[in-house]
Amino acid sequence: MYETISVEERNKPAVGLIYLDFANDARSAASSRGVPVVRVVPEPIPSEWTDRTDIENGISGVIDEIIGALTRPLSEEEKSPRPREMEKPTRIVFKGNLQDINRFFYLRGWTDGLPIIPPTQEAVKEMLSGTDLPPDHLVALMPPRLGKATVEKIAINAVMAGALPTYLPLLIAGVQAQVDPKAGPTGMAVSTTSIAPLWIVNGPVRRDLNINVGYGALSPGDIANAAIGRSLGLITKNIRGVRKAVEDMGVLGNPGRQTMVVGENEEESPWEPLNVENGSSRDESTLTMAFTLSFAGLMPYGTDAEGILSTLVYNVLPENDGTLFIMLSPPVAKVLAKAGWNKKTLKDYIFQNARVPALRHLKYWTVRNESPDSLKSLNPEEPTPILTKSERIPEPTLIFVAGGSGTRIGLFSGGPRPWVTKKIELPHGWGKLVEKYRRIVPSYLKY
Repeated sequence: MYETISVEERNKPAVGLIYLDFANDARSAASSRGVPVVRVVPEPIPSEWTDRTDIENGISGVIDEIIGALTRPLSEEEKSPRPREMEKPTRIVFKGNLQDINRFFYLRGWTDGLPIIPPTQEAVKEMLSGTDLPPDHLVALMPPRLGKATVEKIAINAVMAGALPTYLPLLIAGVQAQVDPKAGPTGMAVSTTSIAPLWIVNGPVRRDLNINVGYGALSPGDIANAAIGRSLGLITKNIRGVRKAVEDMGVLGNPGRQTMVVGENEEESPWEPLNVENGSSRDESTLTMAFTLSFAGLMPYGTDAEGILSTLVYNVLPENDGTLFIMLSPPVAKVLAKAGWNKKTLKDYIFQNARVPALRHLKYWTVRNESPDSLKSLNPEEPTPILTKSERIPEPTLIFVAGGSGTRIGLFSGGPRPWVTKKIELPHGWGKLVEKYRRIVPSYLKY
C-alpha cells in the first residue's frame, strides 16, 4: 500500500492489488499515510505465493476491476476525504471491579488476552517515578500508525502488564529500539512472518531489576523477564496501532511475542559481554534488541568443541534469510573458549560452514525477479552460505552467554534486519528506587 500511495502522491493514478484477507490492513495503512480512500482491488492470491499459473489466473480474473479503478473519475469523497472525527480522550474511561475492568478492556481490544492491572492514576503516577522525563515527553512516533509514545502512555501500558517502576528506563529504551531505522520498524510490526523481539540486557541493571540470566531464563516465573516483554506487546498494540488480523498479518503467529527477555550471564561468560562488544563499558547498562522468527533449544552432539561446532553449523535453518542469534549456556561457551574459540572466530566458522545448495538461493531470488549477479553463474548444487552479509548487515551472527550450568544451545533465526543496541538512561535517585523494589522476588517452599 505504501508504494501505491507513493505513486498517487506523484499525481499518477495507482491501484493497490490486495489479497482478500488483507483489506483491513490495506485501509489502515492508507489511513496512516493520509490517503484513506486510495483505490484497491481485492484479489484471491495469498501474499508471497509463487505458483505463476495461480498468479496469472488470479490477476486475469480482476483485470477489468484494475482498469476500472485506474480510469474511473474521482468521486467528491476521493477528491477531498473528510477526516474521521475522533472522540476527545478522557482521563477516566471506566469504573468497576477488577473483573468488570478486565472485561471492558478486553472487549475493546486493549489487552493481550490475559488479565491486566487497572492503570489507575495512582498506579501510573507510581510508574512514572522510574524516570526523570516529564509525562508528556515524546519518546517516539511509532509506525505504522504513527502513535505517539509519550512517557505517560508507556507507563500506562507498563502498569497494565504488571511492570514495576524500575522497568520504565528499559521500556523507554525498548521503544526507541523498535523504531530505530536500522530495524525497519514498519515491516517488523506488520510482517506476515510474525517477528518477535528478543531483549538481551547487559550491565548492572540486570541485577537491579532481578532479570533472570541463569536457569530457565526464557521460561515464565520472573516478573522482570515476563512483564518487560509483555509491556512492549501492549505498547505495540495500543500505541503503535498493530492489531492482530488488522495491521499484524502474521500467518502463524509467534509465542515469543508474549515475552522474550533475558539478561546476559556476564559473570559466567569467558568472553566480553555484548555491551562491551558494542562499544560501551561493563559499567554501562544496555539493551540489545534482536528480531527473531523462531527458537530452537538444542543439546549439542557432543560436549567437546567439535560436537558443539557441528551442532551450531548443522542446525541453522536452511530457510534462514537474515540474521542468527546464538545463546550459549556457560559450560558450552567455556569449552569453546578453552579450545581457542572467540566470538569472531565462531561467527566466521558458522558463516563459512553453514551451507545449502545454491538452488535454494536461486529459487528465492527468482521468485522476486532480482537474482544477484553473484548467483547467476552458480551450479544449482554448489554449496553456498545460508547466512548472507550485506551493507545493511555486515555481520549476520550475534552470540551471547545465558542460562544455567548445563549443556544447551539456543538458536534464534532472525529476519533480514540487524539488531539494535540502546543505552539505558537511569533517573536520579536510582539506587533508592531500586532498593524500594529489589525484594520483590519469589520465595519457594522447600519440600
